[in-house]
Amino acid sequence: MHAQPTARVRFTRKGLAIACITISPLSHGQGTESNADTIDEIVVTSRYTTNEQLDTATGLGLTLYETPQSVTVMTAQRIADQDLDSLTDVVNNAAGMSARAQDSTRHTYSARGFEINNYQIDGIPIYWQPGGNAGETQSDMSLYERVEVVRGATGLLTGAGNPSASINLVRKHAESRVLSGSVDFSAGRWNTYGATADVSTPLNDSGSVRGRFVGHVEEGESFRDLAEESTQVFYGTLDADLTDNTLLRVGASRQENEPEGSTWGGLPVWDIDGNRTEWDRSRTIGTDWTSWSSTVEHYYLDLIHEFGDWTAKLSVNNNLNSSDQLLLYFGYEEENEGIWLFPSPRNAATERDQTSLSFQLSGDYNLFGRRHDLTFGVVDHKDDSIASSRARSDVADIGDFYEWDGSYPQPTWGGNKVEVEQTTEQFGVYAATRLSISDPFKIILGGRLADWHQTGTYYGLDRDYGDDNVFIPYIGTLYELNNQHTLYASYTEIFQPQNYEDKNGKLLDPVRGGSTEVGLKSLFFNGTLQSTISVFNIMQDNLGQAHKDETIRGREGTQAYKAADGPESQGFEFEVVGELSPNWDLSLSYTSFDIEDASGNAVNTNNPSELFKVFTTYYFDGQLDGLTIAGGVNWEGRNYTDVDKPQTNTNKPDAREKVRVEQEAYALASLMVRYELTNQLSAQLNVQNLLDETYYSQIGFYRQLEYGEPRSFTASLKYQF
Repeated sequence: MHAQPTARVRFTRKGLAIACITISPLSHGQGTESNADTIDEIVVTSRYTTNEQLDTATGLGLTLYETPQSVTVMTAQRIADQDLDSLTDVVNNAAGMSARAQDSTRHTYSARGFEINNYQIDGIPIYWQPGGNAGETQSDMSLYERVEVVRGATGLLTGAGNPSASINLVRKHAESRVLSGSVDFSAGRWNTYGATADVSTPLNDSGSVRGRFVGHVEEGESFRDLAEESTQVFYGTLDADLTDNTLLRVGASRQENEPEGSTWGGLPVWDIDGNRTEWDRSRTIGTDWTSWSSTVEHYYLDLIHEFGDWTAKLSVNNNLNSSDQLLLYFGYEEENEGIWLFPSPRNAATERDQTSLSFQLSGDYNLFGRRHDLTFGVVDHKDDSIASSRARSDVADIGDFYEWDGSYPQPTWGGNKVEVEQTTEQFGVYAATRLSISDPFKIILGGRLADWHQTGTYYGLDRDYGDDNVFIPYIGTLYELNNQHTLYASYTEIFQPQNYEDKNGKLLDPVRGGSTEVGLKSLFFNGTLQSTISVFNIMQDNLGQAHKDETIRGREGTQAYKAADGPESQGFEFEVVGELSPNWDLSLSYTSFDIEDASGNAVNTNNPSELFKVFTTYYFDGQLDGLTIAGGVNWEGRNYTDVDKPQTNTNKPDAREKVRVEQEAYALASLMVRYELTNQLSAQLNVQNLLDETYYSQIGFYRQLEYGEPRSFTASLKYQF
């Protein structure tokens, strides 16, 4: 009853070759063969891989197999099988990435030892704050067809950021020319209930105008005391074939998150006597009035025109993130009799308005008797951010935190004060070409010329800094050993402006991040199973560090900084994904790296340096036809943070000490069972954290800890038409 994969193989006069390429109505030729070759293609598909042409790394529309970097795609089927509801769920299950919770609302992501702060939607860069406070990491997966991840530096297409990874969220589009869709109802632990509808339909007789609507609602409680969650997602999009060669896409989406009992920060690591704490996982620092609500809106327009072997794409994107925060934070206070927790209530609001205008021209050309690929693009991006908070009074004590039940009076709020008001502008021009030196040997050369500026105020400090005409190179090579294996190497960069000045008052040059990667990509079973083995080296340079005993000339007491070598990460990755047989899917990955500063000290240790993830799915046939069983394990190596332990005797100022708090290695198992009751109706059960492992989702952040979610389950019923 389940769909069987088909295969695309490529026959030429030189013999049999394996292809991982799908030709779409608006795609340009790849030019992988000489003009004398003739090619017949049969489609290769599998549930956990994609043969779509991806722009995430180079903009050249290359497949996974043709991209000289580590690329992971979380397909729609993989997202459905693992019941991955949010972007954080995807990160926790994708190869080479990890997520850390800051509280009940925010997460930070990392890859290869560096924090991830590069995102794209449909290949257009969007700039979300790491661990942002306006719903970014809660992005609902009902909006997206798949998620693409390129690890390493990605400055060619994303501009400023860290040399970690770029996450590209690919929207659902109105591509169906017949009425089709699905309705899904779910129920889970902690009284969680949800419903999702996804409907596509032609809007005229010919199907040249098509629409798609997605709606998702979910409400429930949480493993934390007092906490409740409410999410509403709505998305509408329109595809119109203006001519045989011109496509117009417009769409809008809105996600509202309305939680109750929200936390700000985590539980304390130490008690009043300076001893390590042990809490129930349900313990909270939230109250019945705390809430971290957020709204995320997207509006977009794409105009795509194909002429000959070339495609032009004009995109306009607007993204609005806003949040309202009623929160309570607990910090350490140190007195003669020991340490205690003091409450810090907050009433705040944030808003971020981003607008991007981009143009891309891609195609192929003849040179020296061979076909080569070329892409050229321009991106103009503006980000206006504002954050404010209200004064407070009537701040009460909480007494003994061990006996505290979450009852805390909401303060009297006063006037509103703007704390952050700033504008960030980016402009970039990029180009890349893939040169077909010979049938087996390809070289990719590219570069971006980037401007970045930020002005405004940030908590009372004026900001006016940036960089112009920063050049970001991209170099990649691929050599096809045979029809099954390809060696590749690449060097990519990224940059990050910094607001530090040297002793002469000159702004430091931006931090530069570089990524070198060498690997082997392989195809098995006619391309339905793919593997990547890679070795990488990632580094930061020009990192601003305080210049000992130096102040800025003419500005007494103002610390001067100098550029220094930053952290360096070295490691390797292995990933295999696809079909072992027509009935058996597999995704398996292992990542290991060491990251040290210029003095050889380990840094960024709050994220694991080892990751192992496996998920496998089997579709039964015969008498058990319609039954699907899947399971997986996500294993993380230890992570730790060295923090100042609060003093238990403040009469001894030297009593403060650095203490290492850590999360030992742990594994989380998952299970999925699905049965197709009819060709259209299926029932599915997902169990997460199957063995009910107790673990920290972060440890040491502001001397606090956050527990990961206990065992949970979700049962769903899906009808497709």
